[in-house]
Amino acid sequence: MKVQWQKLFLKTSVWLTAEILLNVIGLDNLADYSEFMLKNQALSQVTEAFSNLITLVS
Repeated sequence: MKVQWQKLFLKTSVWLTAEILLNVIGLDNLADYSEFMLKNQALSQVTEAFSNLITLVS
C-alpha cells in the first residue's frame, strides 16, 4: 500500500488549522456537539432496527 504523503500532509494540515481556528473563536464545542448529535441519531436508528429484528424473530 503506497502512502500519498503530500495528500496526507495537506489533509492533516487543513484539519489541524480548522481545529485551532474554531477553538480560538469558540466554535469548536459547537462542532463537537453537532458530531455528537449525528452519532447519537445514527445509534438510535441502529438500535431501533435491531429492536425490530428481535421482535420479528421472537
